[in-house]
Amino acid sequence: MIKQILLLLFIWGATISIYAQSDSTTISRELKGGLRFQKTQKLYWENGFAIDYTCSRLWDKRIHLGLSYTTSRLGSAINSNAIKQDNYLFNASYHFMHTKSLHPMLRLNLGYFYADMENEIFEVIDHTAFMVSIDAGVYYQFDFPLTIGLTAGYNLSSGNGTTGPGSLYPIFYQMSLFYTLFKQ
Repeated sequence: MIKQILLLLFIWGATISIYAQSDSTTISRELKGGLRFQKTQKLYWENGFAIDYTCSRLWDKRIHLGLSYTTSRLGSAINSNAIKQDNYLFNASYHFMHTKSLHPMLRLNLGYFYADMENEIFEVIDHTAFMVSIDAGVYYQFDFPLTIGLTAGYNLSSGNGTTGPGSLYPIFYQMSLFYTLFKQ
């Protein structure tokens, strides 16, 4: 599973590299990096990092590609007995009214979920999963290089403990704070 995710990340990076090298005088690009705060309904806080990229060749900056890593290690599992779980996601989003400061968006996420059970006796329980989720919300671009996003989403590949990880709940909420690293 990790090999497939690494392959997907390599393809994503190669695609961005190809776009970056071709006729740069007519392409405008934007790269944002920042923090993501995620709350799974009735369960954990999972916080982490996210990257968002778009360019004029991606449907005139309506399509955004991104990577994110969220973990309960930076949330509910700090100084507690909460399960340490990690989410590695690649996403593609469509931003409606993208030229406005406040604009709605719809996103598809694909990735990998891992729950660290920390004890060998629990290794028989499902603790990994391929993740597919969707979320929707709004993004606000300030006049200075800061963007805030608020979304709600649904994990299509949630588990119940017997099929899939029991701590992969279906409904989640996110707040993302992005700083514009590069804009051309």
